[in-house]
Amino acid sequence: MNIYRVKFYARCPQDGCSIQYALTIHTGRVILAEDIITATEEIAEGMHEAIADRLVDALGGNQVLMATHQGVEIETIRPSIAHWHKPAVSER
Repeated sequence: MNIYRVKFYARCPQDGCSIQYALTIHTGRVILAEDIITATEEIAEGMHEAIADRLVDALGGNQVLMATHQGVEIETIRPSIAHWHKPAVSER
């Protein structure tokens, strides 16, 4: 298991605040540090959940994205539990 951690900043599209994000990735594969830096530097602005979706699409693995915005702590886990759910035969 490889664990990667990085902090980066992005603006909130609602109020323009600069928010520090903390990303942790757990994966069995190798992710180049340069790829992590590129993926996070490409994010200048966005809603927390949309940023999480973008990063899991770009980098893979199991990710936790954390930030505090106006005193509200936000933690997003990707892939989300909804993606892990496979419907039973009776649900199809």
